[in-house]
Amino acid sequence: MHVLFIIDPLPGLAAYKDTSVSMMHALVARGHRLSVAQQNQLYIDIDEVKVAARPIELVPGADLHGQEWWQWGGDATDQPLQAFDAVLMRKDPPFDMEYVYATHLADYAVRQGARVFNSGQAMRDHPEKLAIIEFARFTAPTLVTSELARLRAFHGRHEDIVVKPLDGMGGAGVFRIQPDDHNIGSILETLTDNGRVTIMAQRYLPDILQGDKRIIIINGEVVPHALARVPLAGELRGNLAAGGRGVAQPLTQRDRDIAEALGPELARRGLLLVGLDVIGDYLTEVNVTSPTGFVEITAQTDVNVADLFARALESAVGH
Repeated sequence: MHVLFIIDPLPGLAAYKDTSVSMMHALVARGHRLSVAQQNQLYIDIDEVKVAARPIELVPGADLHGQEWWQWGGDATDQPLQAFDAVLMRKDPPFDMEYVYATHLADYAVRQGARVFNSGQAMRDHPEKLAIIEFARFTAPTLVTSELARLRAFHGRHEDIVVKPLDGMGGAGVFRIQPDDHNIGSILETLTDNGRVTIMAQRYLPDILQGDKRIIIINGEVVPHALARVPLAGELRGNLAAGGRGVAQPLTQRDRDIAEALGPELARRGLLLVGLDVIGDYLTEVNVTSPTGFVEITAQTDVNVADLFARALESAVGH
């Protein structure tokens, strides 16, 4: 296969822990070729979706903590998206309008014969914070609103809550508001831009101290280990980007119940790769843009997650 990654600039990736890089290594190990492009290199020429893509090669034995783990394999060329056997959308959030436009281009390309994973429509239909609403039986009490009075009332009912923007990643903009918190006004006014921006509020889950679990689902199949991202002492957020420590652990029965309920349905909707976030017994997010956790789970268990993904991609494109 010739696989195109729509991805952030390679020099900015922390290759030693990056899930996209682990995917690349697994694909190359199975004999596949790689090209890369950035989101802004997608375009429509008259009626065809094209991309300015450039082939890359992975450097054998390279230090993944450095910048020389890859090299260009040729010049950039303009090609229709369907020229690639598979296109992987791995651009990190924010999920802004430029991202939305890119998903539309991906959908147009699919109609022209391209194979895109995850599909543009599926990513638009499952915004990572809001997607949990469809699966409310697995979630903690949740409110989505821009109205300050409703947020205050929610806090009054539950006393200890977490509030967060709908378009953030890596724990950015997440606040815990405890009983008698004198900063509640400032926090809510800032996050909502004084009632103009919609945010999410959820009841605080003390189990965050044991880790915010990332459960990976590949083509509807659940990886048997989760990555518990354990917060630093005194920190609310378990996200690795916020300094959390990643600990692989077998799925609990509740983890399996959630993942096995969602997995096949999400795969049917065009989501080859999904990362569920679970705190304690509750689903908190459905990650579909660029789910991570492959490297840490693989390093701590006998499950090679990237190889599972590469095999699932081969199956999806009929290779």
